[in-house]
Amino acid sequence: MNSHFLDTPIGYLKGIGPQRAEVLQKELFIFTYKDLITHYPFRYVDRTRFHSVREVTEDSAYYQLRGHIVEIDFVGDKRTKRLVAKLRDSSGIIELVWFQGAKWMAEKLKSNTEYIVYGKATSFMGRFNMAHPEIDVVTPELLANQSSFQSVYHSTEKLKYRNLDSDGIRKCLRLLTLQLNEQNIQETLTPSVIQDFKLLSKLEALKQIHFPDSKVLLEKAKFRLKFEELFYVQLRLLRSNLVRHQLTQGFVFNKVGDTFNNFYNHHLPFQLTNAQKRVVKEIRVDMGSGKQMSRLVQGDVGSGKTLVALLSMLLAIDNGFQACLMAPTEILAKQHFATISELLEPMGLNVALLTGSSKTKARRELHAGLEAGTIHILIGTHALIEDVVIFKNLGLVVIDEQHRFGVAQRGKMHKKNTQPPHVLIMTATPIPRTLAMTLYGDLDTSVIDELPPGRKPITTMHFMESQRLRLIGFMKEQIALGRQVYIVYPLIQESEKMDYQNLQMGYDALLNDFPPPHYQISIVHGKLTTQQKEFEMQRFIKQETQIMVATTVIEVGVNIPNASVMVIESAERFGLSQLHQLRGRVGRGADKSYCILMTSYKLGADSKLRMETMVRTNDGFEISEVDLKLRGPGDLDGTQQSGVMDLKIADLAQDGQILQMARSSAQAVLNEDPNLAAPENQLLIQQLQYQGKTRSSWSKIG
Repeated sequence: MNSHFLDTPIGYLKGIGPQRAEVLQKELFIFTYKDLITHYPFRYVDRTRFHSVREVTEDSAYYQLRGHIVEIDFVGDKRTKRLVAKLRDSSGIIELVWFQGAKWMAEKLKSNTEYIVYGKATSFMGRFNMAHPEIDVVTPELLANQSSFQSVYHSTEKLKYRNLDSDGIRKCLRLLTLQLNEQNIQETLTPSVIQDFKLLSKLEALKQIHFPDSKVLLEKAKFRLKFEELFYVQLRLLRSNLVRHQLTQGFVFNKVGDTFNNFYNHHLPFQLTNAQKRVVKEIRVDMGSGKQMSRLVQGDVGSGKTLVALLSMLLAIDNGFQACLMAPTEILAKQHFATISELLEPMGLNVALLTGSSKTKARRELHAGLEAGTIHILIGTHALIEDVVIFKNLGLVVIDEQHRFGVAQRGKMHKKNTQPPHVLIMTATPIPRTLAMTLYGDLDTSVIDELPPGRKPITTMHFMESQRLRLIGFMKEQIALGRQVYIVYPLIQESEKMDYQNLQMGYDALLNDFPPPHYQISIVHGKLTTQQKEFEMQRFIKQETQIMVATTVIEVGVNIPNASVMVIESAERFGLSQLHQLRGRVGRGADKSYCILMTSYKLGADSKLRMETMVRTNDGFEISEVDLKLRGPGDLDGTQQSGVMDLKIADLAQDGQILQMARSSAQAVLNEDPNLAAPENQLLIQQLQYQGKTRSSWSKIG
């Protein structure tokens, strides 16, 4: 696209002016012609036929009518005042009603004038009317320019006040599209890509997306623009991966030595699954290649990612290097430290822990041990990135739940050695395939898609409030069998006070149902100090308490095998990803485990679908697909900071097939011309530069 034309400030468009330009900037971030032309419609109205008033019979259906306004009047008292206009055609009369902006509308409407009206029909006392319809005076120009499928645009109240409702925005776009030509809208894809996929030209696609001549051309325009958007996302990611493989040297771990073999043969807690073996092999190949590894390991809750990470760390140690594991919270870091220390105890390896609450004396000893190389594995929180933490020879960085760290925080780990250490990223948040290809498209990805033997599937049940007595009875049965129970309350971030009250009320009710001294209850919430939380957690771990009542501080990775029941209160307030993570806190021992979702009776359609999905399946990847469809990619944990989610038209929840085609096409271009040096590919380089280098990549920890 011609950047000079499209970079024109929006105020220069006829009819916009300074005041409208200012409100467009503030409300919709439209600063230039490019911003306006890429403010795509969110739906289309079929304007191919006019209904007669007599045909209006269905409540909540949309109708397009053509007739004369014959009467305009204000109705009701001061509190309920509304504007009512009567529209008449040859078959009858229908009332058009305005509750808001009535005075402005009354000035705009003219009696005995023909209008085209479009809106939703509603029935009141046996008669149909339309509230706040779209309305246009019939003119030869309107009829000549009226598209079969009329575009509808997002607007706001402040924009509507400036006559920039959907209709006003469409009129601005009509003026802009009339100026588009082959000189100011140049092609952005190579002839070969356009030919391969039989794409519309960029110019034609932009015209048809706003003012489609037919349904077929509208679909072609959508495909062209979605394909292009996803093509450039994938080209950028795949090129970044290629450059990393070509340019970033990595330490060569070519030895599988005594440390690895001793642990593998004599100290494995259980036999590795085939999936774990496959992923360990992929990591070994990466770390022996001479290129820096940046690999993502995705695995559902309990799939054994930590063991894979530990085996990778032992490879680093066998090759004369140190390793570190960075976790997002102190509770999780301590959990990893306890697990790994216990596994490595017979091996004589030195594992250390560093968190924000580590004491000064312990820190001094730790810093000395790291620099001397006597500490083999360091586990900790973001405290690991501090400048005072200096390794003798750091070869592998493992990052757990990487979306919880900022890009700058992660970047500091790169500088802990003369050349970048290998990087292994673990996530227990299952990511839909389409999202993974976009978020992690420049990483090599491994998936652990098997659970270790002996792990029993968790039974999930959905209870309403009226089944509370049944829940209490079930909890008492499980406690009598020696099991422990989590009860989790939602965290409503807008109201910490309300969170605490809900938790406290639940706790008080539990004391009646589970009275001491026969029952003991731990309670953990945000108002407790770290020491108080730790004390309560330890009581639960030591089985001194049978029930743990908490807000969502029950973090990813907390591992208490004897806890076999997870009760989630007000489960409708949690997202699917959160519900699945919480469910994963149980099912870690040999006992049959349960997750009980408590909700009120009043559930919306989305909440019902979330509960049904949780009851139906334990498959985190299936759950993540439903979550993506319900919430959209921008809301999923951590995706906002990725920088690739600012898609204008493509929808990762719906456009997986187009994404796959775009990725294959980008890969084919790079396979033929890795450096994009061919004359026809200069266009691609220009587009990548024009789109800017502001997007941060998830693989770049530096």
